[in-house]
Amino acid sequence: MRALIKLVFILIAGGFTVGIYYNLYKDEIVGERIIGISVLASAFVLMPLFLAHRWKGKRLQDYTLTKENMDRMNNKNQEKAPDQEDPEDKKSD
Repeated sequence: MRALIKLVFILIAGGFTVGIYYNLYKDEIVGERIIGISVLASAFVLMPLFLAHRWKGKRLQDYTLTKENMDRMNNKNQEKAPDQEDPEDKKSD
C-alpha cells in the first residue's frame, strides 16, 4: 500500500510539473487541464488511499466525541485534579 501511495504521489507531482510546463511554454489551455486533472487525482485518488492506509486497524469511535467519550474524559480530569498541587504551596515549605 505504501509503495502504491508513493507511486501515485510521484505521478501526480509529475502531472503538476508537466501542466506547469505546458502552461508556461506551450498551450495554456492544455496546461490548465493537466493541472486540473492532477488536482482531481490528488483529491479523489491519493487522499482516500492515504486515509485508508493510515486508519487501517483503528476504531473511528475512539476519535469521535460521543457521550461515552465525554464522560470518560471528564472522569479522567476529575481523577487527576486532586493529585495536582499548586507549585506555590511547595515553595512555602
